[in-house]
Amino acid sequence: MIERSLHRTKTELSEFLIRHRNKLTPADVGLPASGRRRTPGLRREEVAALAGVGLTWYTWFEQGRDIQVSEKFLLNVAYTLKLDDTECSHLFLLAHKRPPPPEAHYWLTVSPLVQQLMDDLVTRPAYVVNLRWDVIAWNAAADELFGFSSQEQEQRNILRIVFADPDMRWRFCAWREDAPKLLAQFRYDFALAPEDPAMLALVDTLTALSPDFRRWWKTPDDKPASAMRSIMKTNNTRLDFRHETLVVDEHRHLKMVVYFAEQTQQ
Repeated sequence: MIERSLHRTKTELSEFLIRHRNKLTPADVGLPASGRRRTPGLRREEVAALAGVGLTWYTWFEQGRDIQVSEKFLLNVAYTLKLDDTECSHLFLLAHKRPPPPEAHYWLTVSPLVQQLMDDLVTRPAYVVNLRWDVIAWNAAADELFGFSSQEQEQRNILRIVFADPDMRWRFCAWREDAPKLLAQFRYDFALAPEDPAMLALVDTLTALSPDFRRWWKTPDDKPASAMRSIMKTNNTRLDFRHETLVVDEHRHLKMVVYFAEQTQQ
């Protein structure tokens, strides 16, 4: 009876993973389209790369083979397949692991007063990020500059925008100089939670998506910066900024980044 139960669970795990893999397209996870595909969804090798594991290991996992997997691995797969909290917990149960705590997938928010403060800035772009640099709140000026409201929640991350969004990359006028400094600043936050599965999943994903991130992560810049200095608007107007970072919630590691325009160039 136990063997039949375990076999049934492994079959359900395989069907669960394939079903969610087939729901996604390369664009959903920030990958470029690679021509016509014979089957829908992501390929196994794409999921493996984004989850930061080898293709053979992920294939064995998807096939329901008897291998031992870690919580970090399961969370990486959950993030890659864009599972919500309920689906993530179900994945853990199918893999015979205790589900992660709710905060592993809980999306933080700011208080109404913090949002009002940003809105009152009006012309100054401002947004709030968590320790992983996910953008969890912003004002209209920041939305006009970065298009946060048009992005999927999982894609709304400053490092993903800088390193894995080709449409935004050309708009960062000093990208080559600023991007490694931004990554150096992120290292300070990463050092606060170096074993956190969500932080590790972000690094693994960007390592797979961006050769520049992969190179600079190994050899960090020694001059950190909290934001990009110059941004080209969609009408080809260049805006140069200074920045100020304010602590919004020390316990939850929430910070507000405010942009102060220096000058406008045509």
